[in-house]
Amino acid sequence: MEAEDAVQEVFLKMWKLGGKLDKYTSIEALAVIMTRNYCLDQLRKRRHDGDDGEQNPQNLFLSAGPSPQEQMERKETSEILKVIIDKLPDNYRIIITLREIEELSYEEIAETTDMNINALRVSLSRARKIIRSEFIKYSDENRRT
Repeated sequence: MEAEDAVQEVFLKMWKLGGKLDKYTSIEALAVIMTRNYCLDQLRKRRHDGDDGEQNPQNLFLSAGPSPQEQMERKETSEILKVIIDKLPDNYRIIITLREIEELSYEEIAETTDMNINALRVSLSRARKIIRSEFIKYSDENRRT
């Protein structure tokens, strides 16, 4: 029953994304990641709701944190993204940093940069496309080597 609930939740989230799904290169991979994240969230919720590790063996997995390989992959990805962001044109680099790293709202960024919110959204979208494209190029190049 829980697996069916997870699948239903993910399909609902994907349905709500609608036309935004076109920006993903693999909808299947997105669905798998969303399902995994949903399941991990449910396990974390159980842990916080009072289950201890003895009653729920999956808590041992969750408390262990990311594996050394996952930590290394995250660090490498972070470094690659930093290099890509640093190479962006100034206006894109600034708004990406404000939105994605400093997590400012659109209104705060618009006020800080004296940009129209619609222009800001367009610029963010273009910056994200550049980042995605450069990251895919980098990933493809590394797979060949």
